[in-house]
Amino acid sequence: MFVAAIALTGCALPLSNAASPALPSGSVLYQDDFGSTASGWDRVKHEGGIMDYDGGGYRILVNTRESNLWSTPGRDFRDTRIEVDAGKLAGPDANRIGLICRADATNHYFFIVGSDGYYGLGIFAGGQAALLGQSSMQPSSAIITGTAINHLRLDCTGGTLSGYVNGVLVAHVQDQTLSHGEVGILGGTFDEPSADLVFDNFVVLQP
Repeated sequence: MFVAAIALTGCALPLSNAASPALPSGSVLYQDDFGSTASGWDRVKHEGGIMDYDGGGYRILVNTRESNLWSTPGRDFRDTRIEVDAGKLAGPDANRIGLICRADATNHYFFIVGSDGYYGLGIFAGGQAALLGQSSMQPSSAIITGTAINHLRLDCTGGTLSGYVNGVLVAHVQDQTLSHGEVGILGGTFDEPSADLVFDNFVVLQP
């Protein structure tokens, strides 16, 4: 049911030229609680789904199967620690809820969890997605399943990528392919469509 190569679609704002400043570890580089609809995230609605501010959070609804939608605030960074609170509003438990880093129009790293308790860390490049350090999505007891909020964290530091769920390190790999780019959030589906997902308290920290 879970595969290493999946089709991804999405939209994002143009890259800025800003890079992570030399600040102490833990310094806030960017944050958004989605309280203002003018903070720069995508606001789109089409046949494939919805990405928009909703009720003080940010909603991604993916209507088609085997698809992803992703959004960014248009901020370019090199090394980052990204965190968000995210979960399922409705739809299948076998979904994709996650964070992305070092994104441009065609590439990014991703860390995703499903409401069924599975996770994956990987790269989207050359029009295809591939998991890194794992051949398929893997289960973790750190993920709270069903209609629950999980705290997700993705560290992209040098050639090291690390994914955390609720403070627990679940994935850790080395990859040198992408050096900088935008940060953002991602929602997607597997075999079943209509994954309705919510995100809040997005923050980017100096690693």
